[in-house]
Amino acid sequence: MRAEESGDGRIGRGATPGGAAHFGAPGNAEPGAPAALLTARMTPLLPDAATAAALAAELLARWAEPHRVYHATPHLVAVLDRLVELADHPADPTAVALAAWFHDAVYDPAAADNEERSARLAETLLPAAGCPAARIAAVARLVRLTAGHSPEPGDRDGEALCDADLAVLAGPPRNYAHYAAAVRQEYAAVPEAAFREGRAAVLRQLLALPSLYRTPYGSRHWEATARFNLRAELELLTA
Repeated sequence: MRAEESGDGRIGRGATPGGAAHFGAPGNAEPGAPAALLTARMTPLLPDAATAAALAAELLARWAEPHRVYHATPHLVAVLDRLVELADHPADPTAVALAAWFHDAVYDPAAADNEERSARLAETLLPAAGCPAARIAAVARLVRLTAGHSPEPGDRDGEALCDADLAVLAGPPRNYAHYAAAVRQEYAAVPEAAFREGRAAVLRQLLALPSLYRTPYGSRHWEATARFNLRAELELLTA
C-alpha cells in the first residue's frame, strides 16, 4: 500500500554542499519544468554524461505518461527538491537520488506491484549506465521500500527517500487539496463510495502512526502540518 495514495482499500534547510550536488538545485517543481533542467539533475549520478542524459530521457518519458496525474513529473521534481532539504541525512545520496528517479517509473493505478516493477526496471537499466553493482542493489532496495514507507531504524537512506516521498502530505492546504484531487483522478475508475472508504482507511492508518517522518528534519518541519492536512481530509471524506 502506498501511503500517499488511497483509492480502493488496497492500495528548507541548508544542505551540505556535497550532498546537495547529488540531488541538483531545487525549485523546478513547476509542471512545465524543462527536460534539460531535470536531465542536469541526473548527470552527477552516473559516470558518463551522455549515458545519464539517455537514461533521464527514458525515465522522463515514463513519468510523462498520459494516465498519470499525481504520479507524474512534478512529483519526481518535488521528491528531488525535498532530498535537497534532507541532503545531510543519507549515507549514500547518489543511491537515494537514483531511487527517487526510479521509484514511480512504473505506475499503473490498477496494479499492486508498481514498486517491484520499478525496482526491476532499475536493475535492468542501471548496469548499462555504468552504475556499480552494489549501488544498483541499493537503489532497487530503496525503490521497493517505498511500497510501505517503513525503513528500519538507522536506515538513513531509506529514511531520507521515504520522508521525501511523503513530504507532499505536509504541503500548504491549497497544495494538499490539489494533491488529493490528483490522486482521486488517478483512481477515477473506482466508484466514489469505495474510494472514500479506501482513502479514509489509509488516512486513519497514517494518523495512527507514532511518527509520519523518520528524519529529524521531517519530524520538525513536516509532521504537524501533515497531520493537520490528514485530519482535515478525513473529516471531509467522512462528513
